[in-house]
Amino acid sequence: MLAKLTDDLPRDGDFLFEPKWDGFRAIVFRGPAKDDVFIQSRDLRPLDRYFPELHEIFLEQLPSGAVVDGEIVMPTPHGLDFTGLQMRLHPAASRVAKLAKATPAEFVAFDLLAVGGKNLMDAPQQERRKQLEKLFAHARRPLHLTPMTRDRKLAVDWLQRFEGAGLDGVVAKPATGAYQPGKRAMFKIKHARTADCVVAGFRWHKSGKNAVGSLLLGLYDDEGTLQHVGVTSSFTMAMRKQLVKELAPLRKNALQAHPWREWAGVEAESSRMPGSQSRWSAGKDMSWEPLRIERVAEVRYDHLQGDRFRHATVFQRWRPDKKPSDCRYDQLEVTPAYELEKVFGA
Repeated sequence: MLAKLTDDLPRDGDFLFEPKWDGFRAIVFRGPAKDDVFIQSRDLRPLDRYFPELHEIFLEQLPSGAVVDGEIVMPTPHGLDFTGLQMRLHPAASRVAKLAKATPAEFVAFDLLAVGGKNLMDAPQQERRKQLEKLFAHARRPLHLTPMTRDRKLAVDWLQRFEGAGLDGVVAKPATGAYQPGKRAMFKIKHARTADCVVAGFRWHKSGKNAVGSLLLGLYDDEGTLQHVGVTSSFTMAMRKQLVKELAPLRKNALQAHPWREWAGVEAESSRMPGSQSRWSAGKDMSWEPLRIERVAEVRYDHLQGDRFRHATVFQRWRPDKKPSDCRYDQLEVTPAYELEKVFGA
């Protein structure tokens, strides 16, 4: 079951509010045999081989006939580490085993689809929550039950405080709603902010060189170095074609004094390089076209992961009134840290 993005928590109706975790969505099936566990990703792929430590925990702590929906997360003293989770998707079993010991993952449960072999998907959300609380009453770390409240004011407070622990926002679930696979039957409210960024280059759209696929964004750090911080690609096809014409003058002699000049046409492992390939790009064409450092765009983002935008940003508007040199990290809001133990204890 999925969620649709909204700007605010619902004010009317009966809802269960929960933190939105930033990890890998997973449904865990615990079968009748003593070694029967299957961890399924959101796109229906098996995750067991990447998280062997969780596989063993599920065998130990989940009863036969249980199907649990939740999130695989990686807590650290500084909040949730999504990059650490990505590192676990490695083809070498030896590498996965090493990382499982060094940086073990944990699992946060937030819905129950079956218990004792009984299908609960048609039961109301509030009933499934009660059953999940019973199932996880004696769960031990690394298994957790997500916090839940029916108090909207407390959920608003969570939206602010929990961000410092690396959480993604708040989810609102209709209390009487059934579990609807593939349907956006919940609501998610995420942190949204804007930033003025240098547009330092672009990638072509998959349709060809008649449309822009994404704009490459940069921010200046304290040393005056322009760092690649993410992309924005939220354009209609008409705008993608318009951008080809609009950006054409900025392509002339763009590479001569470009701060990312040494990256052009170079294959590299560093994710800081806009044109680099990695195992996460799955063979996609990551080549890019440089632009003269003259254009500034305002984009909407949810939060940073390290010093980059966690997700693709949403283009808001051009800022001809802003100089590229004004696009610095210090414009971004810094969220105070918040201990994950307090979240789990909520």
